[in-house]
Amino acid sequence: MARITITDAISLGEDELVESFVLASGPGGQNVNKVSSAVQLRFDVAHSPSLGDEVRARLSSLAGQRLTNDGVIVISARSHRSQERNRADARARLVELIRRAATPPKPRRPTKPTARQQRAQVGFENPPRQA
Repeated sequence: MARITITDAISLGEDELVESFVLASGPGGQNVNKVSSAVQLRFDVAHSPSLGDEVRARLSSLAGQRLTNDGVIVISARSHRSQERNRADARARLVELIRRAATPPKPRRPTKPTARQQRAQVGFENPPRQA
């Protein structure tokens, strides 16, 4: 079974992805009516054994409207004319999404108050001018 490498610590099994091919819409002549070139890629985030809890939570929030109520990410790719290129495009978008979720956000470091703010706290905001 082949694995898709996301990061050094995360890799997905091929069996975790479900791909279905549908007819693409839009212009394309006779070819668009005969060939199912659009790809719909499904990845079950909620039940994936490859993801940790933190990555799963960040991925669920990053996915936005692509995430169903069942915890499945659905990515549709139909920009290319060939099925193989659409398939590669959908997989690349999923890999990029998981990579973004795998990097934890930087912790916020509180900033120091400016000198003016410190003076205002003490009560010297508007000192008298010297002529």
